[in-house]
Amino acid sequence: MHPHESNDAVLLSNSHIEAIVRAAESALDVRRRYQFFVWTQSNLQLLIPHQMAICGAYQRNQRELVFDAFNNVTVADEVLLSLSAPRCVLMQQLQGMWLEARCKPLRVKLEQLEGQALQPQMIGLRAAGFHELLVHGVSRPQRPSEIESFFVFAHQSTPLTQQHCSHLELLMPHIHATWQRVQVVEREVNATPSSPTPVSGSRQSGITERERQILSWLREGMSNQQVGEVLGISALTVKNHVQKILRKLNAANRAQAVARAMSMNLLDRAPIELVKPPAMPVV
Repeated sequence: MHPHESNDAVLLSNSHIEAIVRAAESALDVRRRYQFFVWTQSNLQLLIPHQMAICGAYQRNQRELVFDAFNNVTVADEVLLSLSAPRCVLMQQLQGMWLEARCKPLRVKLEQLEGQALQPQMIGLRAAGFHELLVHGVSRPQRPSEIESFFVFAHQSTPLTQQHCSHLELLMPHIHATWQRVQVVEREVNATPSSPTPVSGSRQSGITERERQILSWLREGMSNQQVGEVLGISALTVKNHVQKILRKLNAANRAQAVARAMSMNLLDRAPIELVKPPAMPVV
C-alpha cells in the first residue's frame, strides 16, 4: 500500500475547482441508478478518472455493505459479479487497508493485496487492464469500523496520484450522499425500466428496437450477462448488439453510447440535463 498518504495540501487549478463545484451542484439532481452512472461519467472523470467503479452502501436490513459495479470498458462478467458479491474477500481486504490508513483516500496496487482467495479476482482485474485501485469511503463518527459507504475506482492507463486522492476526499461527501439517495429512491420505486417507446431518433440513428432495449439496460449499468438474463439471450449475443450500437452511435464505450442515445432522445424520459456540456446549468 502507499503507506499512509501524505497530508500535504494539493493545489487545485481553476478548472479543477470549477469541476468540483459543477459535480457537487449536478449531484443534487441524481435520484436513479442510471443517473448516478451518467453523473460519474460526465462530472467526475476530470477529477477521478475511472473506467470501473465499485460502489457499496450499508443496508440495514441485510446488516452489511451491498456493492454494485459500474464499468465503461470490457470487464469479465464473473469478475464484476464477484466484486459486487456479499462479503467479497477483496473488498473486505480493501476496507481493512482503508481503516489502517485512518480512513483516508488510498492508492492500492494489486501486488500489495494478499491471499490465495483473491487470485481469481486479481487475474480478472489484470486481464481487464487494471493494476491500481483508488479507495475511499465514509464511516460513522467515532466508530470508523462501521462503514456507511465504500467506493473503489480503477483506470487502465491513468496513473493514480496524490491529487486524485485529494479530489476524492473533497468529493466524497457528495458521492456518499448521492449514492445513499439513489439507494433510497431505488428501493421506493423498485425500479424496472419499461420497454422504450419508439421515437424518431431511432430511424435517424439506425438503432433497432432490440438495441434500444439493450441501451436502456446499459443505462442501468448492467453487464452483458445481466442484460442477457433479462432478455433471455446469451451474453455473447448482447456483446454483439453492444458492438453494433457503438458503431451506429460512433461511441467509444458504453457510457458514451448511453449519453449520445439520451441526447438523441432514443431512451424514454432520459435525463438529458445530466449530459449537457459542463458550462450549461443543470435544469
